[in-house]
Amino acid sequence: MIISVTLNAAIDRTVAVPNFNRGYRHRSVESRTVPGGKGINVARALGLLGRPVIATGLVGGPTGERVLDQLSEESLLTDFIRISGETRNNLAVIDPTSGEQTEINERGPTVYPEEVERFIERIEYLAGGARLCVLAGSLPPGVENEFYAQLVATMRSRGIPVLLDSEGEPMSAGMRAGPQMITPNKSEAEELVGHEFESREELFSVLRELVALGPAEAAITLPDGCVAIVGEGVEQRMLEVTIDPLEPISTVGSGDAFVAGYTAALFDGLSPERCLAYAVACGAESTQHLGAGRLDRARAESLLDSVEVRRVETPAGV
Repeated sequence: MIISVTLNAAIDRTVAVPNFNRGYRHRSVESRTVPGGKGINVARALGLLGRPVIATGLVGGPTGERVLDQLSEESLLTDFIRISGETRNNLAVIDPTSGEQTEINERGPTVYPEEVERFIERIEYLAGGARLCVLAGSLPPGVENEFYAQLVATMRSRGIPVLLDSEGEPMSAGMRAGPQMITPNKSEAEELVGHEFESREELFSVLRELVALGPAEAAITLPDGCVAIVGEGVEQRMLEVTIDPLEPISTVGSGDAFVAGYTAALFDGLSPERCLAYAVACGAESTQHLGAGRLDRARAESLLDSVEVRRVETPAGV
């Protein structure tokens, strides 16, 4: 079983608005409303990929009940803790004429210490039947920045690899606890290392900086794939994984599909190279759908032949 954790769940509404321009009245041409939060998006994609997954985290109020009802309709296994606060709503506006997207995310409800303790008890119980754990998304108000680090340590003590995908101080703290893999995009990686970078050589230097902060492995996602550092000791190696980008309908949630693809392949016991190839194929295919965590397994796997995985030899000083 794979555990996918969403501590700041949401109802995500995505609308397609051609020629979107701030300050004007528009009509959408398509919309989709689904339960969201990065961990839920990952769980949805894992379910569509046919891997056993349970979505857990925190939900509250009528919006939280809506999250659970819709996840049940999607046939996703769930085990969430109910909290007193109201689960948030998020909005993404996609302009299909330009490909630009605008996201408006609420902060989320305040979570109280006793609710956090109940969740800790629940995830320790779920860990008894888990082989992998995904921790993804923001932390709601009231949850300490060190909480992901605590969860990573809990899973590591039980021999369960963790994939961590967050941002800011919760991500930095979680990295220091030693997750198996992190998957920031370029801007998130820049925030983590504290400086900007542009050149290809700098990408590989930043990967080394990232693993020096605690995780065993790291992948920086890019529009045409990813660069990654995998393995440990003498087996450590740099990889560049690329695919010709598809004309996107929406890129919202493509990073979550990448995480799901990597997790699915890791669950199957595949090599890092094949895990990354599967992740890139899933991330690319997900751009053909409106709504995060949506993908077609058969079409994603048909893209694998288009994915190129190349080992990169870097200078000793890089």
